[in-house]
Amino acid sequence: MNKPLRRIAIFCGLLVLTLLLRDNWLQYVKADTLREDPANRRVTIARYSTPRGDIIVDGNPVTGSTASSSSGLNDLKYKRTYKNGPMWAPVTGYASQAFGANQLESLEDGILTGNDDRLFFRNTLDMITGKQKAGGNVVTTLNAAAQSAAYNGLKKQGGKGAVVALDPATGKILALASYPSYDPSAFAGTSDTDAEAWKKLQKKYNPNDPMLNRALRETYPPGSTFKVVTASAALENGLYTSADEATKSPLPYVMPGTTTELKNEGSIPCKNATMRVALRYSCNTVFGKIGADLGNDKMLAEAKKFGFDSEQFTPVRSSASVFSDNMNQSQTALSSIGQYNTAATPLQMAMVASAVANDGKLMKPYMIDKLQSSGVDTISQTEPEEMSQPLSSSNAQILQSMMETVVKEGTGTNAQINGVTVGGKTGTAQHGVENSENPYAWFISYAKLPDGSKPVAVAVVIEDDQANRDDISGGGLAAPIAKSVMEAVINSKK
Repeated sequence: MNKPLRRIAIFCGLLVLTLLLRDNWLQYVKADTLREDPANRRVTIARYSTPRGDIIVDGNPVTGSTASSSSGLNDLKYKRTYKNGPMWAPVTGYASQAFGANQLESLEDGILTGNDDRLFFRNTLDMITGKQKAGGNVVTTLNAAAQSAAYNGLKKQGGKGAVVALDPATGKILALASYPSYDPSAFAGTSDTDAEAWKKLQKKYNPNDPMLNRALRETYPPGSTFKVVTASAALENGLYTSADEATKSPLPYVMPGTTTELKNEGSIPCKNATMRVALRYSCNTVFGKIGADLGNDKMLAEAKKFGFDSEQFTPVRSSASVFSDNMNQSQTALSSIGQYNTAATPLQMAMVASAVANDGKLMKPYMIDKLQSSGVDTISQTEPEEMSQPLSSSNAQILQSMMETVVKEGTGTNAQINGVTVGGKTGTAQHGVENSENPYAWFISYAKLPDGSKPVAVAVVIEDDQANRDDISGGGLAAPIAKSVMEAVINSKK
């Protein structure tokens, strides 16, 4: 071969090598980036080329798919539908041809579209048999009756708010409601109507922010419900060893390093009150002094055992609840009654009630029971997982007796259920500059059946213009909703 031909051959060989390198770079190195690129419409076309699998509650789908006859784009064949969308939106999230997906619809998109690698053998079998490719199912832990009671209770109340119910023994999420809510079906397609519906739901245009998942993503000052954590810290650190031991709590109580008195709401018997009496009447002075006496480090350590200062993944992410570090004694006192910087999600406060109910053991909360193929074969099953032990079994039982007194003869009587022992704690959390805005009404609780089992723990928070500035508002506004949720769970087990 003469020299010019040799050079041309080498040059052509280099071109082929470059093409091969480029091809492998695109197919293997850049594959994920290109697949996830918003400009890659092939992914969207594939996602909506077949009906999505369903999200299941109590054996029934709360989602569906329909032909996109009005989508305006003939290459997207199916769009998502939802049954009672506003009630289930905090659980399902949305799947929209135009606006993407979130929550379970996004996190389990691979299963729902049938593209997950775990469905390879099922997809191969369907291809051999000529069956159309189909998505798998996400089977949730939710209880339909409890969710209905939670959502309708919030809706009837009329303000903003959220409810979370857990199975204390397993961590299963039984209810996860947020109000106001939205219908994911309203913007599941790509039409002008869908676009307008999406626009109206954005906080910019709707200050009620219906797309905010208040159960998981909003943190509120927990108010007096946090006194359950403070009581737990007192027992765990040996500051007091029983519910009926008199505390060294003066009245008035001046916070350390200040000339400021920590006030109680009304004339209630808080001087040297026992923790049982203090929780029953919700004495700020008693629990503020407990926090100051224990100090920031011990209070922080106990709060963290309950899950504070950490995000939770259910698998939908929940914002981290907050108990601050580096506080002085007076700041710790205020934080120990659920004020100052203390903030919690409804999920977090349900976890507090759940751990107390479960004899001190906190189970990791989760909302997916199992994932299924289109042939309903189980792909994965969630197993309950212990998250922490915030308090000993003996101390948990002491705290249970205190919370049961609150419901039996304290501020939580509206949560009483015939034939069932209920433990709870009310709370009113003030907020705004110099507490100028209306307070949040809280209630946390659990139900104990005659056989000793505790099938449900609940947290309810209400943002309501009619709330009063005392713990009775928690009992008046939030406790009835918690009661209806607990009753729904109990009745579903009969």
